[in-house]
Amino acid sequence: MLKPAAKFLVLTLFFVTVSSWSGSAALAQDKSIVCASTTSTLGTGLFDYLLPKFKSKTGISVKVVAVGTGQAIKMAGKGDADVLFVHSKPDELKFVSDGFGVKRDDVMYNDFIILGQKDDPAGIKGGHDAVKAFALIYAKKATFVSRGDDSGTNKMELSLWKKAGLTPKGQPWYLESGQGMNNTMLMAAEKDGYTLSDRGSFLSLSSSRKLPLVMLIAGDTALFNQYGVIPVNPAKFPHVKFKEAKEFADWLISSEGQNLIAAYKDKNGHQLFIPNAGGKIK
Repeated sequence: MLKPAAKFLVLTLFFVTVSSWSGSAALAQDKSIVCASTTSTLGTGLFDYLLPKFKSKTGISVKVVAVGTGQAIKMAGKGDADVLFVHSKPDELKFVSDGFGVKRDDVMYNDFIILGQKDDPAGIKGGHDAVKAFALIYAKKATFVSRGDDSGTNKMELSLWKKAGLTPKGQPWYLESGQGMNNTMLMAAEKDGYTLSDRGSFLSLSSSRKLPLVMLIAGDTALFNQYGVIPVNPAKFPHVKFKEAKEFADWLISSEGQNLIAAYKDKNGHQLFIPNAGGKIK
């Protein structure tokens, strides 16, 4: 039988061992980061495809908060995310220059497109000038559904109206969904209206369900849609997991990450994003 002192020593060692194991387990379980991102990276299924591969390689889980780009930038700007992955390059560069992000890298791109019904009441089909198309929609007072959510897509849409010298907000035919891209497209379909979408979101949604919207305007260089990744600055927010966030950002722009992005396609075999780390346009 153990003496009282020996029993005390055994119990102490037991609790120290259990505490040490529990702490290690908690740290292992906590090897995760929060990524503030746009809805298109999630809605197209890209993250569902990429993130398990990243976790398998690194052991790091990525928890995605998919909102409009403007909201994602605000979230990261409060230190509520470890990494930012969005598509509004001027705002991203400002985020870095203001000290909120460490470094911005190009990851991939696609383009924006104008969608509408086949009967095309504003007569924009076949053109390659998005600003002219918006002017025709305005003149016809044709229903237009905006995301109205400060997303990257919404920012592009508003810039096109501005270039056309027009202000549609407040017009009865101009509707705001306040939602992500998929729901905005569904609303445009329901209202027999036009909308602006990124190509990847449209192809992904139309491959999974019948959608009475068609591409009417595409190919305008002004509709280029670049995505970038930025780890949040630990000097600004000491609590962020910069090491893991940087590992994720570096993986996205690595040959492995870029090849995986290039290989990702919808059910109909369409490539949804074109990798371009280093800013190379293919």
